[in-house]
Amino acid sequence: MPDSELRKKTVFLLLSTTIITLVLIIVPPDSDIETYLNKIRMLSGESAMPTQFGDTIRILVFNIAHIIKIILWMAIVIIFVRFLNYLIFHIALRNSSQNEISSLLKTVLSIVVCIVAFFIIFQSQYPTVQLAPLFTGSTILGIVVGLALQDTLGNLFAGIALQADQPFQIGDVINIQNNRWTGVVEQVSWRGVKIRTFQNKIIVISNAVLGKEFIEVSPKDNLNARLVFFNTIYSASPARTIQLIREVVRQVENVSPKIRPVVRVRNLGDNGIDFEVKYWVEDYTKFNDTDAMIRQRIWYAFQRENIHFAFPTRTLYVEKQEIEPNFTESATEIFDRLGEVPLFAPLTDEETQQIAETVEAKIFATGEKIVRRGQEGNSMFVIHRGSVKVQINEDGKIKVLRNLNEGEFFGEMGLFTGEPRTATVIALEETEVLEIKHTCLKPVLEANPELVERFVDIIEERRAGLTEVNSQKPTDAQAAKTGMFNSIRKFFGLRN
Repeated sequence: MPDSELRKKTVFLLLSTTIITLVLIIVPPDSDIETYLNKIRMLSGESAMPTQFGDTIRILVFNIAHIIKIILWMAIVIIFVRFLNYLIFHIALRNSSQNEISSLLKTVLSIVVCIVAFFIIFQSQYPTVQLAPLFTGSTILGIVVGLALQDTLGNLFAGIALQADQPFQIGDVINIQNNRWTGVVEQVSWRGVKIRTFQNKIIVISNAVLGKEFIEVSPKDNLNARLVFFNTIYSASPARTIQLIREVVRQVENVSPKIRPVVRVRNLGDNGIDFEVKYWVEDYTKFNDTDAMIRQRIWYAFQRENIHFAFPTRTLYVEKQEIEPNFTESATEIFDRLGEVPLFAPLTDEETQQIAETVEAKIFATGEKIVRRGQEGNSMFVIHRGSVKVQINEDGKIKVLRNLNEGEFFGEMGLFTGEPRTATVIALEETEVLEIKHTCLKPVLEANPELVERFVDIIEERRAGLTEVNSQKPTDAQAAKTGMFNSIRKFFGLRN
């Protein structure tokens, strides 16, 4: 497409310049016009000596001829200027993203070239005319116009300087005057810059003002870093906190996986340990939402791991106190919930109470992974509040197997046999789960080994139902039960 357009413009250039050149050749020079006028006077019987009327006709004819030549020569100049503009700004700079810069430079250069060419052509046609008085008068006029257009011209030249330097481009996030104006650049023109703030408002800043300010630029095609701050009490282990938060931040959407997040101790404050998280953003226009999501995930991680934030306190006496987590469940509530789980139906109330006293309640945010496929596990989970989805990855595509709600459970194979997780479980909403570990169930099975066979029957019955729902091939039931029975006894170290 550009090649065909270039051919068209080249043909137009050659044809138009050829025609104008022929017209310039046809227009006679001054000497020929003078000779032609003398012949006309002689043929009309007039004296060869010029009269007042003849002088008027003569001057008019000469001026018409000169004006025609000036117009024709300016036409050639304009045609060549447009052709050169096309070559430079539409072909050489066609991949440039600074369209406003190209348009501004093209206009300024065209005006300068045309003005210079006009004075040269005018002087060639009227060599006796002195242009100095014209420039003298125009200087006074220029001063008046310059004072009237001081702000406009200031914006123009400041815009030329900014656009020549190209400190930012359309789509970049800029911060002006210490967060006074922050937003995404939408337009750059000779007058000013238009940015859209994160409150969806449009701000237009003149180039004259912008050229005097400090501008922080976050390029759109760059991995820009962000800092998020939090703190913990002094009793929390810094090494454990750093490892935990680093893994939490890596799972947040819009955090670049190309650079590992950095979690480090920022300061030892008056009330606790101050930390900072440094991470790199894929789309910097969404940094506010990403910062907020990271703070939310830190809060949930602290609740699960029983880590507490530091806050200013004043005490009159020293007393060691344990801060209760925000979400606590009584032993009675946990006992009632476990009593509703079909898997624990073979247990007596005493055995169920024994397990209820050792389970751990954990809370997960929406979208957080509770377990991952392939992860080693020695526990199972009962959903106490909320809901989850169970999914697997088949040939690079995510397949959701089922959704589980309050009272349902998952991960029982990890509890009874220690097998790796066969699927990934993700919280669909804020979800609280009860984690039953291998160490919780072991004392019960050691005291009553006959429970193993009853657990095997329930697990196999549940597995058969899932196999039918997922359209999987059935397996040898008796062989599966035997293998399950042996695996459980071996995992819990029960004697034959």
